[in-house]
Amino acid sequence: MMSTTTSSWGVLETRERRVQARLKRQLGHSVEQVWAMLTEERLLPLWLAPGQIEPCLGGRAQIDFGNSGCPIDSTLTRYNPPWQLAYSWSHGQQPVRPVTWELQENSDGTRLTLTLDLPDDDHVAIACAGWDAHLEMLMAALEGIAIHFPTGRFQQARQAFSKLAAG
Repeated sequence: MMSTTTSSWGVLETRERRVQARLKRQLGHSVEQVWAMLTEERLLPLWLAPGQIEPCLGGRAQIDFGNSGCPIDSTLTRYNPPWQLAYSWSHGQQPVRPVTWELQENSDGTRLTLTLDLPDDDHVAIACAGWDAHLEMLMAALEGIAIHFPTGRFQQARQAFSKLAAG
């Protein structure tokens, strides 16, 4: 059985003990600028964490969140520049938690869709809120503004996604 819940924060679709979360943003920048932020080693620390994305299908995605989160060390399962990028938000023997970035050019810049594929457990709201906060940091970085992790935004998003996950 599948259930879908939607709010201004995002869409959660639950099916067979998995949750697919979709977070969307309209960015007033070109697809190429957004793609660079998602993939270039010199730009990743501005909004996510230090790391590198090996630019090829089957390449490695390595992102080190330090003490604030789980490191990412996985393989690119999609690499279609500058439109699609996918890897797992995990490392080692951890369960696979795919993240897929999709970019679509439009008259206002770029429509970004981030899709998270997560186990249906107590961590859905935290994961969604964390990625939501990093999207806020991405939007600021695209404007040339450096911000710290937005804890207040994270807390609001966590509450909102907890309600969404509860259905």
